[in-house]
Amino acid sequence: MLKSERIVAVDLFCGAGGLTYGLERAGINVKLGIDIDPACAHPIEKNSKAKFLQADVATLDGSVVENVFAGAKFTLLAGCAPCQPFSTYSRAAKQKHGIGAGEARSEEWRLVEYFGKLIRSTQPDLITMENVPPLALQPVFKEFLDGLEGYFVDWKIVECSNIGLPQTRKRLVLIASKLGPISIPEFALPKKTTKSVIGNLPAIAAGAHDPYDRLHRASKLSSTNLKRIQHSLPGGTWRDWPDDLRSSCHVKESGATYPSVYGRMKWDAPGPTITTQCFGYGNGRFGHPEQDRAISLREAAMLQGFPRSYSFIPDEEAVSFAKVGRLIGNAVPVTLGKVLGDLLVEHVKLYTERH
Repeated sequence: MLKSERIVAVDLFCGAGGLTYGLERAGINVKLGIDIDPACAHPIEKNSKAKFLQADVATLDGSVVENVFAGAKFTLLAGCAPCQPFSTYSRAAKQKHGIGAGEARSEEWRLVEYFGKLIRSTQPDLITMENVPPLALQPVFKEFLDGLEGYFVDWKIVECSNIGLPQTRKRLVLIASKLGPISIPEFALPKKTTKSVIGNLPAIAAGAHDPYDRLHRASKLSSTNLKRIQHSLPGGTWRDWPDDLRSSCHVKESGATYPSVYGRMKWDAPGPTITTQCFGYGNGRFGHPEQDRAISLREAAMLQGFPRSYSFIPDEEAVSFAKVGRLIGNAVPVTLGKVLGDLLVEHVKLYTERH
């Protein structure tokens, strides 16, 4: 493995540290994580060697990044600019800059533009970005690519189940280098199943938690939803329920297009895309494969590639499903961070061998 000190990185929009943690596992020295959300300070500084800076990337002075890069043999600017119009980062940035609801659509992709500006001002040797696939269809993405003058660039839509992440999740992945040609391979790693990742966690009931891990905690279920999940089959839909358990939206023609709502996962397949609302049984296919509850916060984190010991909040802080769910659902999967880190480390190794 390449010595970590030789690649120094800054993680923009670092969130709970999934990308930082993955890059560190690949041997990259992530010195700074930057995010507008103060809740990201604990997971970044508790689980990695990086320092945290609460800042708005839209107004960040490039000298902050340049100071971190000073003296480094190779530099990496990494990040996932939030592009969901209702993400925590986007809401906060819009409020700060006085952007109203009517302008939200046009501003939705602006953080990608700010990322590009920081690249041009700091000129890192290496770049990696991951984002939602619809970004590829936006004019701002072409502008981003056009701004990478002097870089060798490759990007593609990656199915995360092919890199060993137990999720059916597609992400736009980009890597760029000043050192030489670089490419993203066609990944075909063995698929991990839901059972292989969370199958050994202790059984808990809806509304309960593991006394030895307070994040292995499941949300409560109403009496109706408890009956619903008891009638739900792994991989099935609400159509498996008796008619009297179906809600009014299910019997409408429009409801037929959402079969995975109130669904159970399957043990022998990857799970669904983990979202910020993954702790709620009615928010997607987030029902546990065999226990009558939604997946726990810990299970959601592990399906994102985080180790079982990963700390998202201080020990003395009460567990909030909304807060921890947001940190987990918005995170770059650790597995993806590790894969990207491995690519970059190998790329730099080949470059140094030639020079």
